[in-house]
Amino acid sequence: MVDRSLLPDIVPVFPLTGVLLLPGMWLPLHIFEQRYRNMVADAREGDGYIAMIQPLVPRQDNAPPSDGPPENPEVYPVGCLGSIERCEQTPDGCYKIALKGVTRYRLREELPLQRGYRRVAADYREYAGDPEEGALDFDSSRLMEAMQYYGKANNVPFDAKRLGSVPGIALLNGLAMSLPFGPAEKQALLEAPGPAERQQVLLGLMGMEMNERSGAPFYSPPTLN
Repeated sequence: MVDRSLLPDIVPVFPLTGVLLLPGMWLPLHIFEQRYRNMVADAREGDGYIAMIQPLVPRQDNAPPSDGPPENPEVYPVGCLGSIERCEQTPDGCYKIALKGVTRYRLREELPLQRGYRRVAADYREYAGDPEEGALDFDSSRLMEAMQYYGKANNVPFDAKRLGSVPGIALLNGLAMSLPFGPAEKQALLEAPGPAERQQVLLGLMGMEMNERSGAPFYSPPTLN
């Protein structure tokens, strides 16, 4: 269990378009730009936290410009704090890390750069239940039904038995992170107040995509009771 009193008030942020981290989930990252190498090195020497966030306007965030200083695009107001659980430094000085999502946060203000990377003051009060989200008993039957339609519509086979063995909350968050939705849709999944609302957003997105592909509304996501 996470001691919320120990969560950092100031966190380094890694802006990355289309990348979603949710509480309790894992995110592998390859860190090669120098300012983000600095960020990882400082986090390892400090409290071990890095926060993910998306730029407001989609862009290739981890590709520095060929000339001039790195750009720092405006970002969404909500991101997710991650703990560095695995870290490997490669011979060329880059890092391969694995973050584990801890809790979402709301950006209160952005602070001056530190060694080239960005930092924000984070507010966790809206997301008090996030650190314990992984322990929730979440019914995934609606997601399993939707995945059958989604797999057929996209010609993507899936192992129903294997997916059925995944805890419901992990299945929900794993699909939210991995399905190929756009940045704005990913942000909507992140900002949904809780798992029930996140499932409703996810089912709606899956339904819209399948309806667009088929040209007919052959699937409508079930409503929440």
